[in-house]
Amino acid sequence: MKTRCNWSKDNDLMIAYHDDEWGVPLHDDAKLFEYLVLDAFQAGLSWNTILNKRENFRNALDNFNYKKIAQYDEKKIESLLRDAGIIRNNMKVNATVTNAKAFIAVQEEFGSFDKYIWQFVNNETIVNNWTSLKEVPAKTDMSDAMSKDLSKRGFKFVGSTICYAFMQAAGMVNDHLITCFRHRELIKSKTK
Repeated sequence: MKTRCNWSKDNDLMIAYHDDEWGVPLHDDAKLFEYLVLDAFQAGLSWNTILNKRENFRNALDNFNYKKIAQYDEKKIESLLRDAGIIRNNMKVNATVTNAKAFIAVQEEFGSFDKYIWQFVNNETIVNNWTSLKEVPAKTDMSDAMSKDLSKRGFKFVGSTICYAFMQAAGMVNDHLITCFRHRELIKSKTK
């Protein structure tokens, strides 16, 4: 039996997310935007709640297509706020539209969001060696810097804690516990 980070044992969705996505270095702008959206919606909620609604978000938000989301008007926003399949939080829904516009502006400035966002870790995954979940920080100096810069660029719901969760998800940091099989696998895949 595989040893996993103990936060992932809730259900099959959490296990699949842990095993296949969390901590894998991500360089695809469309997927980076999806993670940014989901991490913003997760603020104050459990990741399990977000994963259970992920397909609903995908359907409601045009498959996380930031170009389409940037064009959402009040009518579309109102329909999202009536959609029981997603988190119906007015500030978070509006932030998604704002963030899509800011995301496009970053792409125009840097060539890709990937190129911009990975600069916060010098384009290299930071490998941590935690033995317990208690050791894993909620934020770091790097997530503080990312949060500050994203905010300056007009992004919403990008506090340092949300930025650190994004960094973990996108593989900018490897925060799998050293006892977890994915910690070693991700290091091995990096050296190939």
